[in-house]
Amino acid sequence: MLRDGDIVLRPMKMRDQRVWREVNRRNRDWLRPWEATIPPPTPSGPITHRPTYRQMVRHLRSEAHAGRMLPFVIEYQGRLAGQLTVAGITWGSMCSGHVGYWVDEAVAGRGVMPTAVALAVDHCFRTVGLHRVEVCIRPENRPSRRVVEKLGFREEGLRPRYLHIDGAWRDHLVFALTAEEVPEGLLARRQRARSRQNPPPAPPNTQDTPQDTRQNSRGNPA
Repeated sequence: MLRDGDIVLRPMKMRDQRVWREVNRRNRDWLRPWEATIPPPTPSGPITHRPTYRQMVRHLRSEAHAGRMLPFVIEYQGRLAGQLTVAGITWGSMCSGHVGYWVDEAVAGRGVMPTAVALAVDHCFRTVGLHRVEVCIRPENRPSRRVVEKLGFREEGLRPRYLHIDGAWRDHLVFALTAEEVPEGLLARRQRARSRQNPPPAPPNTQDTPQDTRQNSRGNPA
């Protein structure tokens, strides 16, 4: 389990099914434009269908045990609020993976996803041993692009018709980071940047004036 304050990444469980389905149902219109779909079958290709929840969890666990994937659910303030998966993990001379995610619209804009991505990337670099992590995003998906921009991912270019999304092959922009770019950790870098943008207020001047001192001597509050 990975945690920063109210935000937690943990493995997906079979017993999450009811809540996961409810969050997905409530966010159907919010997620549809950015959600992966299955292309129509070719005459010689297999016919594939969207898996059930239990099939999805079994597949994610199998890929995780094989070292090819890191699947997480995102919790915010103790409630399931999204999903994040590091997939396509390749070892050998590459040591790379790519991150995909979605978040409940009800908590969008609260910094949940940037923190979740930072937690996952730090885990990939510091614990798993990956060297490079990338995120591929449709150019039209401004909220998702803001996540990687806030975290300082580099934009590397466009992959034309890269993934089948919302019923068609869609272009994607590629954003990436390597371990050398965040030696202090991505979460620490984000927190430092936020503290510079929002410095704490200056402490109040607590020095008593002569009038305040007289009031205090009579037992009145300052």
